[in-house]
Amino acid sequence: MARHLITSALPYINGIKHLGNMVGSMLPADVYSRYLRQRGHDVLYICATDEHGTPAELAAKEAGLPVAEFCAQQHEAQKAIYDGFALAFDHFGRSSSQQNFEITQTIARELKANGFIEERSIRQVFSLDDDRFLPDRYIVGTCPHCGYDKARGDQCENCTRVLDPTDLINPRSAISGSDRLEVRETKHLFLLQSKLADEVEAWVDEHGKDWPVLASSIARKWLSEGLHDRAITRDLDWGVPVPADTWPELAAEGKVFYVWFDAPIEYIGATKEWSDAARDTAPEGEVRDWKSWWYDVDTDVRYTQFMAKDNVPFHTVMFPATLLGTRDKWKKVDYVKAFNWLNYYGGKFSTSQRRGIFTDAALELLPADYWRYFLIANAPESDDTSFTWEHFAATVNKDLADTLGNFVNRVLSFSRKRFGDEVPAGRAAGEAEAKLGEQIAQLLAEYEGHMEALQFRKAAQALRALWSAGNSYLEEKAPWMEIKTDQDGAALTLRTAMNLIHLYAVVSEPFIPSSSRAMRSAFALTDDTAAWVSADEARALSAVPPGTGFTVPPVLFAKITDEDLASYEERFGGDPDA
Repeated sequence: MARHLITSALPYINGIKHLGNMVGSMLPADVYSRYLRQRGHDVLYICATDEHGTPAELAAKEAGLPVAEFCAQQHEAQKAIYDGFALAFDHFGRSSSQQNFEITQTIARELKANGFIEERSIRQVFSLDDDRFLPDRYIVGTCPHCGYDKARGDQCENCTRVLDPTDLINPRSAISGSDRLEVRETKHLFLLQSKLADEVEAWVDEHGKDWPVLASSIARKWLSEGLHDRAITRDLDWGVPVPADTWPELAAEGKVFYVWFDAPIEYIGATKEWSDAARDTAPEGEVRDWKSWWYDVDTDVRYTQFMAKDNVPFHTVMFPATLLGTRDKWKKVDYVKAFNWLNYYGGKFSTSQRRGIFTDAALELLPADYWRYFLIANAPESDDTSFTWEHFAATVNKDLADTLGNFVNRVLSFSRKRFGDEVPAGRAAGEAEAKLGEQIAQLLAEYEGHMEALQFRKAAQALRALWSAGNSYLEEKAPWMEIKTDQDGAALTLRTAMNLIHLYAVVSEPFIPSSSRAMRSAFALTDDTAAWVSADEARALSAVPPGTGFTVPPVLFAKITDEDLASYEERFGGDPDA
């Protein structure tokens, strides 16, 4: 089986993430990782908190904490939430790790040795009222290209154009709002992307042809506008320091690398964290070699990245340029799965404005599987999508409570009532069961195909169709009527339905892992090691034999009532135009 390296965009450290962050990177990466593991692949899923830059410093200042302590606390807070969402990272690291420091500095030295980093004196924006140089993203103004009035100095999030602060119309400090800005001279390191442009374009042409249109179009748009040399250091107190053995003057001035230079390198750094941790935590006999995933492995490892569209330029152009410029054998991404925005009633989720539902609040309301299923079933793959409480409730009630949960409950409850606590035998499978088996095998193949293609909404539709097939079979056979005249026939129907429950437990695990465990543990199978279901097994529907003991699990999914909906809307807000 192939080896799969999977990374999702690093969540920034300054606060709990909202549902849009979750569905735009970490959750689909987890669903895909779980699926691949079940199919027998060797998978390494890596993520980390992105901890450097001005936002971290300002958030720490607001919290009244040293920035290192603030980041440590926020890392643990975020990790607890991701555990609550059952995100099965192999390692969730920190960009402030020593491993990331070392690898970032090594890569910077390699780039300098190859002539792709040079020191330049530049004029940079200084805020008189803030008494500091302002990082590009902390200068806001009107985009000269699309007129968006909240564009940042590094990128307009509306049209995704890369900007310099001097491009902005009516620039002001995002920290204080002051427009008392002046330009002062300072020295910084520049990555000479212009010298790498042809190589990056050739690389995108070769590897990007199979990417989703969203990812490839953004990358090519960036390239068509021309790659400019970019400053990769900042005047900050918190970050990966410029190495004194290579740039002594800048190191003495306290320069650190720009967060967008070191953050993607943390994918490698976090893998080394995972590898190094094996000395203390890995099971006996397990060997973790981070280089076997990242170095000289182009034909051995398939690398898939997950991210929202605002991160695409940095991962498809800037990070590949960085790795290409080292002239070393670093593994580069094979497939970029990019997502559009999940909006909240047509407006953007916003961490700074606390607009929308945040992941901690979501877990307070309902178990993770409710959110996991809804978000993936409505993932913003082809265009932006919008969260509304009405849509959320309708999806949960129809798909999870009525289609899957009700099927599980009524099959097991009715069988226990009429046949006891063991799977009934009944007669041999007949024509209806053969027809059902073929249908299930076909739907399972469709589901697998969509998962292999990373088409998550289509995969959710195929999974829902699998659940619906069980309900249609149950309605057709009607064991509550069948038992009045044909006990063996009713027993066969219920035994078949129980095998469907077990099949659902196995194949639904990427989407709803907790509920899948509950379904699977309902059956007292002595040797239930099935990782996946083959087409022949799907046709046979015989994994749970007669005589197997079972229990009726608690209700898998409670329906969301009108009263629940009203309380959610009152707490979080509904349609702002209503």
